[in-house]
Amino acid sequence: MGGISMASSFSWTSGATVSLGLIITFLGYAQRFNQPIAQISVLWTNLQSAVAGAERIFELLDEAPDVQEKLDAMEMPPIQGDVVFDQVWAEYNPGEPVLRGISLHAQPGQTMAIVGPTGAGKTTLINLIPRFYDVTQGAVRIDGIDVRDVTLESLRRQIGIVLQDTFLFSTSVLENIRYGRPDATDEEVIAAAKLAQAHEFIQRLPEGYQTVLGERGGGLSQGQRQLIAIARAALANPRILILDEATSSVDTRTERKIQAALETLMAGRTSFVIAHRLSTIRHADQVLVLHQGQIIERGTHQELLAQRGFYYELYMSQFQEEEETPMEAEEAAP
Repeated sequence: MGGISMASSFSWTSGATVSLGLIITFLGYAQRFNQPIAQISVLWTNLQSAVAGAERIFELLDEAPDVQEKLDAMEMPPIQGDVVFDQVWAEYNPGEPVLRGISLHAQPGQTMAIVGPTGAGKTTLINLIPRFYDVTQGAVRIDGIDVRDVTLESLRRQIGIVLQDTFLFSTSVLENIRYGRPDATDEEVIAAAKLAQAHEFIQRLPEGYQTVLGERGGGLSQGQRQLIAIARAALANPRILILDEATSSVDTRTERKIQAALETLMAGRTSFVIAHRLSTIRHADQVLVLHQGQIIERGTHQELLAQRGFYYELYMSQFQEEEETPMEAEEAAP
């Protein structure tokens, strides 16, 4: 009769008897037999993923940059800061120009502000200076030298850029600032931080300059990340400085502190400033108003307000909720 006997065995009506130990042994062997097959399956899946990832990596490595150096490109000599745009046209897609016949001249040490609505071509214009893109027509010259005639490394190491979205590495504050000039000493890094008004808050961090930041600067506020970016640019000591809406993502109080650091940094340097808040550029030597890829107005802040044109309308739209009108605010401003 079938069932489990007192001897821990299974029997069938045919008379065959299988012990419990034999069943456990069989199941164990079956599991061990299946384990290598499962491992091979996992290995094959990982191998397929690795091959797909390798293909993408090699596609990126094999990708030819759109901006190519000339075979006889020369080293860019020390920049003085004279920048000229000579009838510059630029486009990303053939037949769709983003900039149309831009001409401007920034003399050494001048601050040039660039304003205009979204999509006017402001960022495209400043990207042509370090040659992130090439012009379609015309030329961009620095100290009389076409930027297409020099090596990219010798050009870009003399240009400082502070963007709206600052990228910080997951390393110490000291190393993040030193990224602006890898061979800088600790004393030079600290001096740059003081220039950028970042030294005070860095000292309050748990380990000061040795504090390790989280990914993309985790643990710091937006304003603190911007001050570190300014310190990084100050350490590089560039002759040309590009500021792309560096204060648009912070509150008014933090903006004032960042603006003070930027004014110190811009002193004596040729600066190009894209400004969202027009109040930050009232002291610029020249303001360019871009609209649909063209410069439609140029002059100082006061001159453009007096014209009551497109710039005046932009300025009014930002201050329409203020108790003072823009003109009254200008009269009250120091």
